[in-house]
Amino acid sequence: MSETPRPFSIRSVALAAFLPTLLFSIGEGAIIPLIPIVAHNLGASLAVAGLIAAMVMVGELIGDIPSGWLVARIGERVAMIGASVVAIFAVLTCIVAPNALVLGIGIFFVGLATAVFALARHAFMTSYVPLAYRARALSTLGGIFRAGWFVGPFLAAGLLHLTGSTQVVFGVFIVACVGAAVMLLLLPDPASTFGSRRMTIGADGTMRSEGEEFAAEESHGLFHTIWNHRGVLLRLGTGAGLIGALRASRTVILPLWAVSIGISEPDTALIIGIAGAIDFALFYASGQIMDRFGRIWTALPSMIGLGLGHLALAFTHDLPANVEWFIAVAMALSLANGIGSGILMTLGADLAPKDNPAPFLGAWRFSADLGGAVAPLAVAGVTAVISISVASGVMGVLGLAGAVILGRYLPRYSVSRPRATSPTPPIEVE
Repeated sequence: MSETPRPFSIRSVALAAFLPTLLFSIGEGAIIPLIPIVAHNLGASLAVAGLIAAMVMVGELIGDIPSGWLVARIGERVAMIGASVVAIFAVLTCIVAPNALVLGIGIFFVGLATAVFALARHAFMTSYVPLAYRARALSTLGGIFRAGWFVGPFLAAGLLHLTGSTQVVFGVFIVACVGAAVMLLLLPDPASTFGSRRMTIGADGTMRSEGEEFAAEESHGLFHTIWNHRGVLLRLGTGAGLIGALRASRTVILPLWAVSIGISEPDTALIIGIAGAIDFALFYASGQIMDRFGRIWTALPSMIGLGLGHLALAFTHDLPANVEWFIAVAMALSLANGIGSGILMTLGADLAPKDNPAPFLGAWRFSADLGGAVAPLAVAGVTAVISISVASGVMGVLGLAGAVILGRYLPRYSVSRPRATSPTPPIEVE
């Protein structure tokens, strides 16, 4: 006699999806603030250190293109395990890197692994979470990622204080990836607990889970989809790209700035960790504001704050109190970024065709990731040619330009006012 599948609860997917994601994110969050410092210690100039830090974003952008096809081919769980293995070898490359070039190659592959892991976990949740719970589950997943970026730098700061070795901190990412892979291997298949996945017939005629088909569609015909939706992508997609640019710029400029004004490695990790706590603390409040008052009430404050923060930082480099200014601006940038938590996923969901959202979401994410990849390269280029202060100022101006674009086009294309809906029952936790 077959067992009746248990009703869905968030706790039922916590171990299978949330905890591996948390581990992977903690490992990545531990090393990101240290990449420019390690590159500088290997003899890289400030501009080259920024270029190496940008390889994470470049790797994610390149990885976005084949990741949907790969996840559809091998499945979500195998893809996440494979991404963890690739990340392990990439971090080992970073640990033994004799020069900045090898370090950059390792960081690039960290970005590739992150892209595959990110899409796989998205498809994994799509496979098992009922539609009524999916938005809340995905927003929680985004919060878990931010939690990892909050915990990782604190862990790095503690280890640096105890050992003084950045290699030990990179080892944290290896341990985290091993832990994530082991959990995915040993935990029971969710289908055995909650019944079979929702299956669909793929474009090639094979049976796939709904999540795998979603992943395949998201990267299928990416540039064709961009052309078909060129109107909204040229307008709001540019805004999304600038959001991605300012977020990526913040993760690169802060560690570079710390190197340039002589802040120690443990103190850099600690400051960025505290800033990450502010960012993490606001992810739920951001969603509440978007649902109650409209998307524009988080998008505009976030972009204005990120723009003004970059501009303020640009004028503080040579001040006597430059360390205090750095700390203050780092916290302000995290506050601005936290207010905009989830805005890109939410706007993508608002704009995507309801009957077939995956191709558009792939194009939308590519637009945001393109900005995220180009911005750190621009920071490195401007730093090399002029100075890091000018690079920060340029990004600040772009942030304010992004606020203007979002202010003009968000009311036209997305949800600018809350919809009158019946109250949604609270999500089950048991």
